[in-house]
Amino acid sequence: MRETIILFGGGGHCRSCIDVIERENRFDITGIVDVKEKLGTSVLGYPIMSTEKDLQELLKKHKNFLITIGQIKSPDVRIEKFETVRKLGAKFPAIISPGAYVSRHAEIGEGTIIMHGAIINANARVGCNCIINTGAIIEHDAVVEDHCHISTKATINGGTIVRRGSFLGSNAVTKEYIVIKEHSFIKANSLVMRSDE
Repeated sequence: MRETIILFGGGGHCRSCIDVIERENRFDITGIVDVKEKLGTSVLGYPIMSTEKDLQELLKKHKNFLITIGQIKSPDVRIEKFETVRKLGAKFPAIISPGAYVSRHAEIGEGTIIMHGAIINANARVGCNCIINTGAIIEHDAVVEDHCHISTKATINGGTIVRRGSFLGSNAVTKEYIVIKEHSFIKANSLVMRSDE
């Protein structure tokens, strides 16, 4: 019997996460935590069954959670929900699409999701509660710290460090061996050529 998982957040990003979890075929999705107004609705057939005030009860039966709230303008909501649930004792498995490539020499932190077609190369490190979105590339020796969103087809070149809470938009590209400062917001299609720390 497979372990269960609870999703926290029932918006558009949740739909993409559901697809990856179903493809990975490692967990059964029990349901979704969201705001009171959404109770009784569903996302791709999975019920929005609880609100944040029910977390302690949920944790009596389900230990695995994933934050499925998106991150563009700010990581603050994802960070706050992740820390809230973790303090209650939840586990956050890393979720990796079978359509992604993750080197056996790479490290992936808890609660991070690696979407379809993403590539994580040798000696790369990705922190906790990150979104590595569809087709993104994290090259050799790169570091993506906690609570970052590397968006669709963005490329983090070798040895680059992306500090905590940063967002890189679709098709953004970094030069190798630079540092992206904490809570950076890099627009789509940007070419980042130098460190900003």
